[in-house]
Amino acid sequence: MFTGLVESLGTVRSLADEGDAKRVVVEVPENFLESASPDNRLGESIAINGCCLTVVAANGVLWSFQAGHETLAKTNLGRLRVGDAVNLERAMPADGRFGGHIVQGHVDGIGRVAAIDPRTEFADYTIEVPASLSTKMVEKGSVAVDGVSLTLVQITATSFQVMLIPHTLAVTTLGRRKIGDEVNIETDVLAKYVAKLLAFATPSGASR
Repeated sequence: MFTGLVESLGTVRSLADEGDAKRVVVEVPENFLESASPDNRLGESIAINGCCLTVVAANGVLWSFQAGHETLAKTNLGRLRVGDAVNLERAMPADGRFGGHIVQGHVDGIGRVAAIDPRTEFADYTIEVPASLSTKMVEKGSVAVDGVSLTLVQITATSFQVMLIPHTLAVTTLGRRKIGDEVNIETDVLAKYVAKLLAFATPSGASR
């Protein structure tokens, strides 16, 4: 489980096809090296732009991940290029402090930045999403955008708006996003369960 509080930015150093999958090598910051002994890095779960991947190799600051065909198709990781910055967050330890909101690292779909409205040091972002995702959002609720926990300000049938504070713009990839860019979206897991339960209710409210 993650919290949507991005710890650092990594840099994509190489991409290699492995059948219908892809190996992604990311240069991680020093604080990642300090947090785990060399024996514990392999198998660690890391959220990359909000997508949970497993460390399959670690050579100093270069950590390797494998993204399967489903991940490449359903997230923006399939569009990564060498040199791109990515948001990084380690899985939350059982005794860790809970920050943003419950983030599983299971991306629900891709959104597209439709508008950016700067407001002095802040900025309002409007992101277009499929209607199947917007139905699982509520105003003042939470959403993860490229792994960043954000509060929903406004919601329409096909879009939502969030306000980014200066810190978020400075320390995550969202401050580098442009209109038209694709972003990973994970809706609130609680909303998913509620939607699933309601799908099994009759119009009268009785369970099937």
